[in-house]
Amino acid sequence: MFVGVLFAILAVVLVSAALGVILARNPVHSVLLLVLCFFTSAVIWLLLDAEFLAIVLVLVYVGAVMVLFLFVVMMLDINIEEFRRGLANFWPLALAVAGFIVFAMINVIVVRKLGGGSLGAAPPLPADYSNTRSLGIALFTRYAYPAEVAAVILLVASIAAIILTLRQRRGGKPQDIAAQVAVRASDRLRIVKMASEKRR
Repeated sequence: MFVGVLFAILAVVLVSAALGVILARNPVHSVLLLVLCFFTSAVIWLLLDAEFLAIVLVLVYVGAVMVLFLFVVMMLDINIEEFRRGLANFWPLALAVAGFIVFAMINVIVVRKLGGGSLGAAPPLPADYSNTRSLGIALFTRYAYPAEVAAVILLVASIAAIILTLRQRRGGKPQDIAAQVAVRASDRLRIVKMASEKRR
């Protein structure tokens, strides 16, 4: 009973935070709400006895990916009003996708209530079971190539984010670290000797 109530509370928080991600006017607020989504999803995974996946979600996405997203959002000069005007053209597609997802969820709930798709509880796990070991065996044997492809995609995304932050901007004052280190005192300081003058 307690697990069901906790799941309902987490589900409400997760859906509310997800709506806040797409409805927030400030992109920084959207990123922070997405962090809340990840934390809530991690707790739901803990309820499903997937401790390793929950910890990885917090460490990788919240600790690394979301920091990168926040850095990119704060570094890019995004015209929010112009960006929102461009997104207004995609509202019909967004409503169609949202309607399909809601229809699929209602269909699953109705079919389950009618007894057509009864879901059995997961069998109890042995005391020495480790989902980390099972996931590692599956990841490095059966899914080794898909994992490598995903790693390459993440690498390309990271390089693209770095390139976006290093683009040339008007009025910028970039620093040449090598030139600053190689400078000599004679290049920066000039001593001028002048003859002394007497007051008349």
